[in-house]
Amino acid sequence: MKIYNTLTKQKEEFVPLEEGKVRMYVCGPTVYNFIHIGNARPMIVFDTVRRYFMYKGFEVNYVSNFTDVDDKIIKKAIEEGVDASEISTRYIEECKKDMEGMNVLPATVHPLATEEIGGMLAMIRTLIEKGYAYQAQDGTVYFRTRKFGEYGKLSHKNLDDLQAGHREIKVTGDEKEDELDFVLWKPKKDGEPYWESPWCNGRPGWHIECSVMSKKYLGEQIDIHAGGEDLIFPHHENEIAQSEACNGKEFAKYWMHNAFLNIDNKKMSKSLGNFFTVREISEKYDLQVLRFFMLSAHYRSPLNFSADLMEASRNGLERILTGIGRLKDLEEKAEGSSLAAEEEELSEKVKELVAKYEAAMDDDFNTADAISAIFELVKFANTSVDESSTKALVSETKHAIETLCDVLGIITEKKEELLDAEIEELIAKRKQARKDRNFALADEIRDTLASRGILLEDTREGVKWKRA
Repeated sequence: MKIYNTLTKQKEEFVPLEEGKVRMYVCGPTVYNFIHIGNARPMIVFDTVRRYFMYKGFEVNYVSNFTDVDDKIIKKAIEEGVDASEISTRYIEECKKDMEGMNVLPATVHPLATEEIGGMLAMIRTLIEKGYAYQAQDGTVYFRTRKFGEYGKLSHKNLDDLQAGHREIKVTGDEKEDELDFVLWKPKKDGEPYWESPWCNGRPGWHIECSVMSKKYLGEQIDIHAGGEDLIFPHHENEIAQSEACNGKEFAKYWMHNAFLNIDNKKMSKSLGNFFTVREISEKYDLQVLRFFMLSAHYRSPLNFSADLMEASRNGLERILTGIGRLKDLEEKAEGSSLAAEEEELSEKVKELVAKYEAAMDDDFNTADAISAIFELVKFANTSVDESSTKALVSETKHAIETLCDVLGIITEKKEELLDAEIEELIAKRKQARKDRNFALADEIRDTLASRGILLEDTREGVKWKRA
């Protein structure tokens, strides 16, 4: 199995630190709103990577955090006049709903930054003792970037050419020894959440959070660290510097990064009006379609989101599900627990296509080619498996397609269609819930209908619905 390593800029054979086990850390979202489809790409991509390792027999310890203390969370909390923890708790729950809709497996552990402050204080203390960090007059603690000799090895940037472009709150330049030094701990501002520390009452910088959570749940060295390519610099670069300076050993062997998602060939942004949340997409499409779309391109290739491409993904997914449905019908009626002599060749063809799928996934998780192999299997089933086939061949073919779809997180069980009367009854319940100002129940009913392919539109004339 080969993985493209951002660190070395080449594909490398995957050799785990511990045989048969994979330690994997994926940077999770900052929870201040509903996740957008840009957030969804790494969730789906690296969930698929995890699933393939499991398929290959590895035991995967998969850690993905929630950043639940951040400037954006605090800003949202101030706007709503509530505690920051209320915002983060609310949107962690909403994020988990969306992840379930996209069939993203829960992580082995979903650590929260606010619950790991003790570990952050300990790591910062060690960095200060080793001379890699220092305290400014106002209590801010900075990391001495130039002291870490390998700084820039992941992003392949030269320190002297770098401009200070960090996400931390800007402070006056003379507080820092060097403009490229980054924040490990920052003083609190009025109305902000804070924790006590030896340096000041404040909160951690963004980068230290992931270093600490990775170390606690996976150990000082991990196999794979992953995330979107926007995190390479400065976030992942700073993680390497902190972790390796503190622990004195290589932090992660393999670094994986997915490319950006564009909308109609433009960068997604609120100002362009092309910013979509996963929840908004779920009102138009089953989220299985979104997942299928995300996997239709290689994860390192930029991906363009458009209505046409989503329709193509819907049709492609439907073709696979229809093929499986046909095999299920044949299986119920078929007989013969062993292959007929003339079917041996057909069985070999199934194995050949499974091997083709595995070869694609072994080559840096090429899901686009893996999906092509599934389409070939479906085409083979449609043309070579029929009422005269033995149950052995039908079952083997069906099992192969279902298993390979499951590795991609594609659910092959078709949802039973709701009757019109059932839909109308749920809409009436939603209407009553809104009248009772029970908006949580109203949203839950809408989400339930959306998950069954029923889309609602609130109009002046009342609620209109249609099947997706």
